[in-house]
Parts: sequence; C-alpha cells; structure tokens
Amino acid sequence: MNRTDRLYALVEDLRAISPRCRSARQLAERFEVSVRTIERDIAALQESGVPIYAEPGRSGGYAVDKNHSLPPLNFTPAEAVAIAIALSRAGDQPFGRQARSALRKVVAAMPGSEGELARELASRVQLVAPVETGEEIQPLGRAGVSRVIEDALLRRRVLRLDYADRKGALTSRDVEPGVFLGGRGGFWYLVAWCRLRDDVRVFRLDRIASASVSDERCPDRPLEGYVTDVPDMIVHGTLLD
Repeated sequence: MNRTDRLYALVEDLRAISPRCRSARQLAERFEVSVRTIERDIAALQESGVPIYAEPGRSGGYAVDKNHSLPPLNFTPAEAVAIAIALSRAGDQPFGRQARSALRKVVAAMPGSEGELARELASRVQLVAPVETGEEIQPLGRAGVSRVIEDALLRRRVLRLDYADRKGALTSRDVEPGVFLGGRGGFWYLVAWCRLRDDVRVFRLDRIASASVSDERCPDRPLEGYVTDVPDMIVHGTLLD
C-alpha cells in the first residue's frame, strides 16, 4: 500500500470506530508499518485539516471527530475496479443500469491520474461468458495469491509463480501479468507472458501454489496479444467503458 492509499485508509479506519480510538502501535500493526511512520502520517493528516486528536493515557490513542464535515468520497483505483467487477457479475438486475451509471460518475470524479489508473487497471480485468448457465464462481485459490496478483497488475511488476499443471507437476516461473480473466467454468485465470515458455500462458488461480511480486517492472506489451491467445473464451469487454 502506498502512502496516499494509507492516509485515506487511516482516516476511514479511525472514522469507522469513532469516538473510540486506536493506539499508534495498533495502527502500525494494522497497516504493517512502523509506529514512527504512523505518527508521521497522523501529523500530516492533522496539518491538512483532518480532525484527528490524541487521547492520553494507557488506553488512549488517536481518534477522529466523526461529526466534523465529511471530506469528498474517494475511491482508490483498485476499489473502483472491485465495484465494477461486482456490478458486472450481477448481470441484468433491477437498477443495474443506474448502478453502472453511478460507477461511471465515481470514476469521472476521481483525480485525473487516479481515474486513468483505474481505467488502465480495469482494462486488465476481463469477464468471459460461462460455458454453461448456472455455473458458480469458484474459490480464487490459496490465501493471498489473488492479492499478490492484484498488486502486480496494479504496479506492473513481474511475478514469480509456483504452478501445478493438470497432473500436479509443479514448476517455478517468472511471468509478466497481463489480464485477469473470470468466468469460464466459474474459475478465475491469469493470462501472462511466461518467461519459461517464452509465450503467453493461462494460469488457473486455484493451481497457483505460491506467488510473489518482484521489483522488476514489466515491459510494455499490447493487451490485445494476451486476450487473442486465449482459446475458446468470449471476452465481454472492459469494465469501465
């Protein structure tokens, strides 16, 4: 989580439990940073006008004045895409058209760079038509794998995967994540450039034994190449059209 996202999350976390408070140590553990980092973040928020105050004592900590005027609602690019996925999965439903219209307004109101990042990330999440009606969405696989892939897609970083094929044989490989595909057979897939095979490959998430993000940035590759190399899949289109 970058600092901007953490600052937003800090305010929302404190607002959710207001008027109770959280200590700097609790916040540090929650956001996986040092206590000193939390103290700097709180100071920055206070200087920007966020009504955060400190409660003294052993059970004290930081709290936010919930009655203070609320700031404009902000979504991170990942949150906007998550909402888009949920709406797309809902299909035709009452007020579905209005819900998608509301999402477009949310994205349009995001700061320029954030809105562009949301659209770019959304272009890397595609939904495909189920093979049969009535299929259920399957579990994403091992705990944490999906979050690692989300982070790699968001930051455009190379992934290291341990992947099991249909027979259970495990291989380790570096891949350049291209597109998240959801729907076929109710499973989610990662379409990526596999450096082991020197070609595009499709990885089913529940067969990924482990995944980690490297510091290497992915080279630019056209998205069209990822999708057109996926057989027997019908892509609906981007989520934030």
